[in-house]
Amino acid sequence: MSEVKIPAQIRREFGKGFARRARVAGQVPAVVYGHGGEPVHVTLPGHDMMMALKTPNVLLSLDIEGRTELVIPKAVQRDALKGFLVHVDLLVVAKGEKVTVEVPVQTQGELAPGGNLLEHILNTLTVEAEATHLPEAVVANIAGLSAGASVLAKDVVLPAGTTLAVDGDTVVLQVMGAQTEAAEAEGTEA
Repeated sequence: MSEVKIPAQIRREFGKGFARRARVAGQVPAVVYGHGGEPVHVTLPGHDMMMALKTPNVLLSLDIEGRTELVIPKAVQRDALKGFLVHVDLLVVAKGEKVTVEVPVQTQGELAPGGNLLEHILNTLTVEAEATHLPEAVVANIAGLSAGASVLAKDVVLPAGTTLAVDGDTVVLQVMGAQTEAAEAEGTEA
């Protein structure tokens, strides 16, 4: 994963009024914290942040008044109706440091014939990986699975250097049998 470089400006004003003015000006209020240091309140370019956050667990290189900080998004607040960024919490990381993040679960292959349905019990899986090599997703193979089969966390293929941060017996995906017309008719006669 490559780093996304974003300029940041330290903010000295706080409160709803300032945050509203910053968002109108295309900026996003954010806080950078971690490694025992004092939190640093910054504003970031809204469009650049929105584009960067399209990649799950993106590694950001912030230029904060001449010094560079590597950070990952820890919490992102969006407007409930319009979806624009309201506030971002960023965690400082170091090269070689292991961090725990949630990554999306993607599927590979096709289920066995018969009209079975795939239920995602977990849409994301919690893993531990080096901060500069965070996976964008993990892949679960569902090829040939039939009704009643499950994919456990330990069955999901993880990239090199990535380990599970959840119990390996946690169910991630489950295959449900398709209902037949006869079963549906029985249910309506009662």
